[in-house]
Amino acid sequence: MDWGHSELPSPVVRDDEVTVAARRRRKKVAFPSPGSSPVMSSVTPARSLMRNTPASLYRQAVTPRVPDVSSILAPGGRTPRYTHTPRNALSSMNLDDSDWTNSIYTSPVSGMDTSFFTDDITNLSSALLKEDDPGDAAAASLFPEFLGAFLKHSSSAVFELLEDYQALCQDKVDVLQSVVLRAGQNSKTAGVRWLLQQEYCSWRLITSLYRDRVQLAMEDDMMTDMTVPSKSEKVVVEQLFQRDSIIRQSQLVVDWLESIAKDQIGDFSDNIEYYAKNVCWENTLHALKMRRKSGSAFTVPLVTELDPDAPLRQQRPLADLDREDDARLLKNLFTLIRAGMTEEAQRLCKRCGQAWRAATLEGWKLYHDPNMTSGSLELKPVEGNPQRGIWKACCWRMAEEEQLNRYEKAIYASLSGNLRPLLAVCESWEDCVWAHFRVMVDSLVEKDLMSSGMANQEVETLPRDYLEANWTMEKVFEELQASELKRVLEETKEHYHVIQKFVILGDLDGLLDEFADWLTASKPLPSHLLRFMTHLVLFFRSLGLALKEEVCIDVLKAYVSLLIRDQQTDLVASYVSQLPAELATAQYATFLETVTQPEIRPRCLQLATDAGLDVAAITKLVVETVRERDETEFTHHSQTLETGTTKEDLKKIDVIDWLLFDPAHRAESLKQSNAIMRKFLALQKHDAAKAVFSKVPEDSMREIYCQWAGVGQTKAPAEDENAIREHLCIRAYLEAHEAFTDWFSHSSSAPQKPAPAPEAKFTEKVANEMREKEYQSSLAAWSCRLDVLTEDVKERIYNVLLFVDGGWMVDNRQDSEQDSERSHQMAALRSLCLPRLSFLLLSVLQNSSRHQEALRLADIISSDQHRLYQVFSKEELRRFLQKLRESSLALLDRGLDPLGYELQP
Repeated sequence: MDWGHSELPSPVVRDDEVTVAARRRRKKVAFPSPGSSPVMSSVTPARSLMRNTPASLYRQAVTPRVPDVSSILAPGGRTPRYTHTPRNALSSMNLDDSDWTNSIYTSPVSGMDTSFFTDDITNLSSALLKEDDPGDAAAASLFPEFLGAFLKHSSSAVFELLEDYQALCQDKVDVLQSVVLRAGQNSKTAGVRWLLQQEYCSWRLITSLYRDRVQLAMEDDMMTDMTVPSKSEKVVVEQLFQRDSIIRQSQLVVDWLESIAKDQIGDFSDNIEYYAKNVCWENTLHALKMRRKSGSAFTVPLVTELDPDAPLRQQRPLADLDREDDARLLKNLFTLIRAGMTEEAQRLCKRCGQAWRAATLEGWKLYHDPNMTSGSLELKPVEGNPQRGIWKACCWRMAEEEQLNRYEKAIYASLSGNLRPLLAVCESWEDCVWAHFRVMVDSLVEKDLMSSGMANQEVETLPRDYLEANWTMEKVFEELQASELKRVLEETKEHYHVIQKFVILGDLDGLLDEFADWLTASKPLPSHLLRFMTHLVLFFRSLGLALKEEVCIDVLKAYVSLLIRDQQTDLVASYVSQLPAELATAQYATFLETVTQPEIRPRCLQLATDAGLDVAAITKLVVETVRERDETEFTHHSQTLETGTTKEDLKKIDVIDWLLFDPAHRAESLKQSNAIMRKFLALQKHDAAKAVFSKVPEDSMREIYCQWAGVGQTKAPAEDENAIREHLCIRAYLEAHEAFTDWFSHSSSAPQKPAPAPEAKFTEKVANEMREKEYQSSLAAWSCRLDVLTEDVKERIYNVLLFVDGGWMVDNRQDSEQDSERSHQMAALRSLCLPRLSFLLLSVLQNSSRHQEALRLADIISSDQHRLYQVFSKEELRRFLQKLRESSLALLDRGLDPLGYELQP
């Protein structure tokens, strides 16, 4: 017989919209199952996700040590097991009130205007929908906001900092939720929302656990042995939680997981209307009444009695609709218990006419008789269940009953510490961790009660495996690694769950090993995950915890690289400052190389100064890195060279700007510009050298001397004076070369003599004579100008060849620090440039028919005073003498002797 299609008439006619069947046909309401994904769920929460975990832990700054176990195990969002649940704002309301659902949970339609979708979020989500990737656009502001929070709080306010992190993540989750709802299940946006939701949850876990751990370290285990004998279960458990950090932190994990589940529940008010207001199993009751009236037998076997145990005792079913309602109710009750909302589950039972089921959820409370120790004549009410052992054994057996609904078994399994039935309904990683930790806390508490002699004898009826179980946090995660659920195994490997695991275990070395593996993996990490890892490392540092410093540095470097890639210019300096000084200098110098906009550069240097970085060392390293990137060596002038300015040359020219923002760096700017110009001069890139020279402020030398005079120095250091002298040497050379360029340009532009027309007429002859006069006039002006330029180029080249105080490119002070590379380059430049200028001067003099002056140049080069002949190679000297021979021959042709003097008769 098909029990799914009963022909029973409807219950006593209420109203069409009140009957269960009619309401079921009218609409279908989804209730989130335990472990359902918050990202892929299609149910719209009618209220915004709660900012703070409702557990009592998050109402206090640290894990409580007060002798009130309700503050340790209070189930108003905590695990409802050992103490009476205090009524909070949610639990104080009566489920029977007509406005209960409207006052607490707004409907999905009406809630959009007043709860979740505020005007600001709606307007923002509308703007974000126009972006190509609205998820990234909405969450991009987290990077500067996290830095702002980090800089806002000092190391003494680390937990306020964590609260700010949570608030920032939650705000973005709210915005992204509205975008997802309005734009549809956009994969990227939903993915970013999931990342931020997981980060938010992780910060909550870290806050709760490390508040307890920090307080424990501060107390220095002073309360470990302060155990007072007691006959109260409640007091015994209080003392257990005060002295045992493992059970206390395990309970914090349970609280955390329950708070996540509570956030994910959303709105379940619509489900309540499916149930009768006060009558349990109304369809079965109606069928029994109809049978009594008609006296006929059922075509479908149903229970004949309606006590709670009747279906199990009689092995008969309820009416189909009642069984469906019961199954849905049990699933909802387990969802509430999974979220730590046991009182809400009890009120829901009462609301649906199952007060007996609400009573079964009451027996977990620890027994406590305050009259035993108060000494007061006034009797106080007794708390808890004196027969808790019997109740727990019954719960265990009910959890093992095969015929019960799996969610009903899971409910009683969670209350009795029976893991197997509890895992049967766990679908996600969070559910499984919650189940294991809840059972672990239950087991540890029960063992302590047994060792104190407070446990009832009925506890012995529980299985030996439960009583002798040796649960640890490590064992919990080992069990998860062996889970048979594919989804749980996959979620175990997710980045955030791995982080949560090691945070729970307190295994920072293991966590950092995971970080190292992630950073070296081929697949890049999500940017928000890397941001979370960075701030987590900084948080651990602020607590003074022992960390693997090399991994911390790698995390910070990876995040800095991410910020540079994403052009988060204003954020880089603060994170670079968290690196060791030498590495910080190298990292920020690498960043400055990427900053090409001149208007941004002063801001970058100011940020570095504010972050406490060594700006002088950084800018020096930037310039040195850029100028040394070209491996071209000093080359002899006789080789063919490309003298044009390349893109790499422009970078070297431009990089000098980093040293010019601060006048205090003028000496360094002079040294670095000299080094760049030395390479350009060796390669005959005179235009590039001039561009570098023009960048150096004219007052640099005066500024350098003023700086040293300002600190009481009678003279500048040898390095600075030598740099100034080298700068003057380069200026003299550039001026000489520019003078030659002007001369060469002018000498190549001599006026052309007009050709006279043959057999010209009178008018043409007149025109020829006028052109001849103009030519003679132009030629005279040109010759005059050429003479001036010749004198100028001769003077400027001699300024180089006869440079004062030791010669061109020779340091005046030898007491400076030895720089072998610089010394080599300066000596090489003498060998490259001085012969080059000598040949240029010789060419100028010969082309100007100043052969006698050209011969005098030989005297200067051969002079022992200047010893310029030492910078000539043999081949250059041979060529030079060959050129001088040409001048001597020209003089002989004029009737003079080879040296240009008149011949004596």
